[in-house]
Amino acid sequence: MIGAIAIGVAGGLLAGLLGVGGGVLFVPGLVVFLSLTQHQAEATSLLAIIPVAVLGTFRQDRYGNVVRRDALLLGLLSLAGAAGGVALANALSGAALRDAFAALTVLVAARLLRRSREV
Repeated sequence: MIGAIAIGVAGGLLAGLLGVGGGVLFVPGLVVFLSLTQHQAEATSLLAIIPVAVLGTFRQDRYGNVVRRDALLLGLLSLAGAAGGVALANALSGAALRDAFAALTVLVAARLLRRSREV
């Protein structure tokens, strides 16, 4: 239970601070600390992020930071992507899914570091 509390608080903090949605922390945390499979962790993270996204969006909107038109467009387009992604995830082994998640995390981190040096 303590692991779930720590993952939830840290994921919410990162989501509010960096806008990462919490999944970057939720998925590895669920695998490492709660012993979920990669598939279970990713599916659980999708559901767990809903309240985080709602509260974070509400608070950011109060600061005038939400561009509603862009958010609506991204949200609608991502529905098809999510359906396809779930089908693909369930076609992959847990190891392949874990490796893909890790590779994406590393690529995003490298891109962010590179962009931060350009500024």
